[in-house]
Amino acid sequence: MTTAQTVPGAQPVQSERPAPTTARLMDGTALARRISERTADHAAKITERTGTAPCLATVLVGEDPASVTYVRMKQNRCAKAGITSRHVELPAATTTEELVAALTALSEDPEVSGILLQHPVPHHIDERAAFEAIAPGKDVDGVTMHSFAAMGFGLPGFVSCTPGGIMRLLEAYDVDLTGKHAVVVGRSAILGKPAGMLLLEQNATVTYCHSRTVDLPSIVRQADVLVAAVGKAEFIRGEDIKPGAVVLDAGYNEGNVGDVHFESAAARASLITPVPGGVGPMTIAVLLEQTVQAAAAQAGLSLADL
Repeated sequence: MTTAQTVPGAQPVQSERPAPTTARLMDGTALARRISERTADHAAKITERTGTAPCLATVLVGEDPASVTYVRMKQNRCAKAGITSRHVELPAATTTEELVAALTALSEDPEVSGILLQHPVPHHIDERAAFEAIAPGKDVDGVTMHSFAAMGFGLPGFVSCTPGGIMRLLEAYDVDLTGKHAVVVGRSAILGKPAGMLLLEQNATVTYCHSRTVDLPSIVRQADVLVAAVGKAEFIRGEDIKPGAVVLDAGYNEGNVGDVHFESAAARASLITPVPGGVGPMTIAVLLEQTVQAAAAQAGLSLADL
């Protein structure tokens, strides 16, 4: 059985079967570390210039254990990057109106650089209404309609963090997207849909699929670049991966597995993200980077001049 290897520049290993390959790992942990180091440097310079550190406000509704863990992780990463964090905890019974009021107050607070509403929120809350209460200039998670439109039109703005992290991985590993067929399996407003738009902006030809797509494997087999974001453990199998494809697994499921069956996919792909250690670290790195970008813009500074 072939296995993934991490040696930069490694060439695909050929066998007697039709064009199988051995994938190189796309190391999101290492790339995220480099981005975070640069972000910390910018945060320190903003603090020195303004006397105030960039600040990320996190809002959590309820006590979902996974969400509590994610928020704590983001707060720890903020501290390492020189970004202060403010945490707002609201009870699970919070109404849409109460959540909107809390987010509006943070949007109007000059000491807050960026806002993250941990999602999903409880089912009785209108999540879209809550997202839209976040000021566009503080939407560092890229969840508002304003940010979605900016991504769709290729205009300046904050990208959705996971798709943004995917694009940074593709760039770091010199994946030329021009003319490539990119297949996105997933259609959420903050992952699948913006991922497709960002790929299209880089001249890929994009096909959107989802769990109800008829004969999904036949479409996946056409993908030069595959983004798996359907939220189903090991939903995509290696036999449906085009030999030499680039596979980005944005899923995270119970048992530390992604939406792609890793071992079988790695035997056919040229590049693949592991789970964990691939797309996940990049999501947080982009969140922190955009928080610092927001802080700079609010202070009238350009990161290029820091």
